[in-house]
Amino acid sequence: MSVARATQLPADVRLEYPFASHELSLRSGATMHYVDEGAGPVVIMLHGNPTWSFYYRNLVKELQAAGFRCIVPDHIGCGLSDKPEDYNYTLKQRIEDIEELIDYLGIEHFSLVVHDWGGAIGCGVAGRRPEALDQLVLLNTGAFLSKRIPFRIAAIKLPVWGEFVIRALNGFAGPAATMAVKTPLKPAVKRGILWPYRSWRDRVAVWNFVKDIPLHEGHPSYATLREVELGLAKLADKPIQLVWGARDFCFSMHFHDRFRAFFPQSESQVYPKHGHYILEDGGREVWQQIVAFLSDSKGAR
Repeated sequence: MSVARATQLPADVRLEYPFASHELSLRSGATMHYVDEGAGPVVIMLHGNPTWSFYYRNLVKELQAAGFRCIVPDHIGCGLSDKPEDYNYTLKQRIEDIEELIDYLGIEHFSLVVHDWGGAIGCGVAGRRPEALDQLVLLNTGAFLSKRIPFRIAAIKLPVWGEFVIRALNGFAGPAATMAVKTPLKPAVKRGILWPYRSWRDRVAVWNFVKDIPLHEGHPSYATLREVELGLAKLADKPIQLVWGARDFCFSMHFHDRFRAFFPQSESQVYPKHGHYILEDGGREVWQQIVAFLSDSKGAR
């Protein structure tokens, strides 16, 4: 199904995202779409909400040219993956999905690049198998308990109302394409980011990601996120890079500083004029910073 969807991408989007499609039928019953490009040490890139593997397209091209194998899945409900109504849209399930992909591909060692929700998912995976993690790159994300949430997001977590705004009015993915950057996106890029989320049905995961933000102990994902946070201690001796847009209205510098407290030996690159979609605002300068960091110990495995 998702391979067929890939061929239906608009021509200008395909020029931006020229990758072959791959699929994995998960134990959950849903089919995950993923990109698998290049050869060499493995870098897994995990997107957040409301993006998809398209967000990493330029970094994939740079890393592939530098001698890396790039694995970039679309979380279930996102991008070119299945968008079921009855999937278990929780952090725990998403961590298990990525572990299933890693096992299916037979990957024994990998580095991670994570953004937004990809941080909690990726750090959850890494905390469960720290011996497999080589390096970690954190891009405007979080992987620990926090009650900090922008009002504009808190307002659409409300049941019924929030789902209507997000799924019927496109009141999350649509505004994010403008609010998450400080430099306006090119038309083809904006079209690419939004293409998978064009209808009520397509936005099922966009709503469920917002719904899954755990702000209190009674939330279904609270205990899972606490486990992810506790697992960060197992990663503290890894090479870690923070690449941060300081003008992010959601994952602000508070989140950057919390990560620095968890990982005091980490390398930090802060961009004062960039926003949440740091790979879009930062362009080649940011992509090359990440490539240089990952290349430092490429030959270690």
